[in-house]
Amino acid sequence: MNWIQEILFQPSVIQTVIVLAVVSAVGVYLGRLKIFGISLGVTFVFFAGIVASHFGIRVNKDMLAFAQNFGLIIFIYTLGLQVGPGFFSSFKKGGIKLNMLSLGNVFLGTLMALILCWTTHIPLSDMMGLLSGAVTNTPMLGAAQQALSQVEPDNARGVTDMALACAVTYPLGVVGVILAIIVLRSVFKVKSGKASPEENATKTYVAEFLVSNPAIFGKSIKETMHMTDRHFVISRVWRDGKVCIPTSDTLLQKGDQLLVVSVKADVEKATALFGEQENEDWNKEGIDWNAIDSQLISRRILVTRNRINGVKLGSLRLRNLYGINITRVNRAGIDLLASPDLHLQVGDKLTIVGEANSVNNVGKLLGDEAKRLNKPNLLAIFIGLAIGVFIGAIPLSLPGMSTPVKLGIAGGPIIVGILMGAFGPRIHLTTYTTESANLMMREFGLVTYLAGLGLDSGEHFFETVFRPEGLIWVAIGLALAIIPVLITGWISGRFFKIDYAHNVGMLCGSMANPMALNYANTTVAGDEPSVSYATVYPLSIFVRVIIAQLIFLIF
Repeated sequence: MNWIQEILFQPSVIQTVIVLAVVSAVGVYLGRLKIFGISLGVTFVFFAGIVASHFGIRVNKDMLAFAQNFGLIIFIYTLGLQVGPGFFSSFKKGGIKLNMLSLGNVFLGTLMALILCWTTHIPLSDMMGLLSGAVTNTPMLGAAQQALSQVEPDNARGVTDMALACAVTYPLGVVGVILAIIVLRSVFKVKSGKASPEENATKTYVAEFLVSNPAIFGKSIKETMHMTDRHFVISRVWRDGKVCIPTSDTLLQKGDQLLVVSVKADVEKATALFGEQENEDWNKEGIDWNAIDSQLISRRILVTRNRINGVKLGSLRLRNLYGINITRVNRAGIDLLASPDLHLQVGDKLTIVGEANSVNNVGKLLGDEAKRLNKPNLLAIFIGLAIGVFIGAIPLSLPGMSTPVKLGIAGGPIIVGILMGAFGPRIHLTTYTTESANLMMREFGLVTYLAGLGLDSGEHFFETVFRPEGLIWVAIGLALAIIPVLITGWISGRFFKIDYAHNVGMLCGSMANPMALNYANTTVAGDEPSVSYATVYPLSIFVRVIIAQLIFLIF
């Protein structure tokens, strides 16, 4: 029986894999339990690792460090791939405001930590560890430890205590932000699965209009579209009791009835352009689009041909060549208007209206082979991981700082993931992964990272917590995790009118808290929190890394 003891308790590659798997399984199982209606999900893996380490489970340090860091890299990179397609459009719509608010949260938490340091007389090194844990930012901890080592080379104890302080407050940072999200959800009275008015305003909307504006009588659709700064797609035209698919050269006449696809926020502009809106609700469920006219069908077609990847929709000239109309494009669960400048990506779902033969021909051109999407595009994954880690390791010298700053293994991969997801198709690199595949990789990476982090920081966790200074650390960590988030979240919603979904995503990103983001995603119907998270995360984590080093160089 000695061989069993050697396998389970002697540090080795096999023992490390077994321990990580068992800790992850126990944590995932316990994460399904709800306490007062709240479930921490995979965050429980972190606590399972702490308990295992507390009771003497030891694993190979090198293996543990690799598993922990590689898990984080996979999670962050695939998160970037997921939100990349909608990242820059989101930035244009409100990303500057979100980034300014996230930086406000960063500076508010840092100022609060410095004030507590001066009033409680806790060493600056310990306080930076507490802040790093409260904001769940291990790159910040690493930068702070490196800066302390350069400023005070003999202060090895300070470096160790900083890591211990981070371990004590890290779970409080996870729980604290989740508690703050629960409070904000109650304050702004948000119901699960319900989209806010702001979200509805940006979703595609189908409406019917009667052409009664004399300014557009006799003008072609192309000429009419030049009269407004908004983009509309005219799906069908009813004239003299007959329905047809219009082209850009179709002339509009008085009394024409138009079926128009836009966003709800632009309905007022469309009414002013065309004349008046009809009362028919074309957005309700149960409408048989194919029955509107026996000669026309409406079908969703998948883009699966690699040669279409990155091509502009307008350059295909599908409307003129095939007499069809593309009313919308669904990408990663988000409906987009089918504008001529839209770059198509593998995995896009195009809603096409036209005669059956024409629609089928367009399907052959675009691919429409669902089985091809099931094949994983591993090339983009490995290229992105390599480039992301490399960029994260590049030292960036800033004026007035003797120590170069690095984006780290979290900052580099998410930036590359976003860029690959957004621009990969333009260089004909297929970055598409199915939603289930992306979710599987993200969850696997996050669970592995949390298991390794718990095993690494749990050895002295309880003995540190249950001593006078440890209890003070707990109180300070909880305050640093909750108070800045509540203040920033309330200001964002009340004064800057940021909707709940984007608000909580921004807060999770500014706190570098993927576990809280996981919880936030369960409280809304769409992926707005993830997009908002990725919008602010790169700048927030970069600023925190810089601040961590500046504080030791200044103070």
